[in-house]
Amino acid sequence: MKSHTKNTPARYIPSSSPPVDQVGIAERAARFTTRSIKDTTKRAGLNMVLNMIDLTTLEGADTPNKVRQLCYKSCHLHDSIPGLPTTAAVCVYPTFVKIARTALGPHSKVNIASVATAFPSGHATLKQKLEETTQAVGDGADEIDMVISRGKFLSGDYNYVFDEIAAVKEACGKARLKVILETGELGTLDNVRRASDIAIHAGGDFIKTSTGKIASAATIPVTLVMLLAIRDHYFKTGEMVGMKPAGGISKSKLALHYLVMVKETLGPEWLDNRWFRFGASSLANDVLMQVAKLESGHYQAAQYFSKD
Repeated sequence: MKSHTKNTPARYIPSSSPPVDQVGIAERAARFTTRSIKDTTKRAGLNMVLNMIDLTTLEGADTPNKVRQLCYKSCHLHDSIPGLPTTAAVCVYPTFVKIARTALGPHSKVNIASVATAFPSGHATLKQKLEETTQAVGDGADEIDMVISRGKFLSGDYNYVFDEIAAVKEACGKARLKVILETGELGTLDNVRRASDIAIHAGGDFIKTSTGKIASAATIPVTLVMLLAIRDHYFKTGEMVGMKPAGGISKSKLALHYLVMVKETLGPEWLDNRWFRFGASSLANDVLMQVAKLESGHYQAAQYFSKD
């Protein structure tokens, strides 16, 4: 597998995205949910899911103490269960990045992800978006989750979307960029594929389904279309791009189905939090309940797990 750094991307050509076979996607997506998983494999898979979670709080009522608690939980998921990993990251608003950095400390294995670029609407000038990105990175963010300008995309101004992503990528410096498509607003799987290709060619390190702020969030068919865009890019260039489904994934069984889909579509190399994440707030507790059941033979009540 190639070790690589993305070069300055070529300008996006709208006609380069292949059409999506919606019937074929639906059939393949349905098959991923029929896999049976043995208990030994399930425990390893649940640990993998925990280590792929971006533990998230993106509410208007967020406080410094809530962010500190989230950071603590990311490193101490359940102290009475041995062998648990940390989460991959905590995801917060830019104003809380400094607090998260202090709470986690300089040597934490948990990354700090920050939404930016006028999340969740994306309605701001490019200057404002770049300033917000620069501030978050300067305050200690390891990763930036940006939203694309869906209005520009839906009006057919694909080069605007491309240029905006490329500019934000440059503003990220060493921080990794996750590009949120907000697939529930794109309308069709063909649009999901086209937006995925734009984000990848513009330099996104990850492509991400959703903000979690609208009812239509991550689904297996939508994620499969995005994974196929990543696969095609890898076959052409040897460059790996990450994937982050977000919103609506709250049950461990569904998360395991996603891992099956990733392995069968992209390969085992992507079963690593450098290349695959779950954007979630409540998923961690459901996974912990399942782990506790495998360890002890019975479920623990919900009150034994902290609320995020």
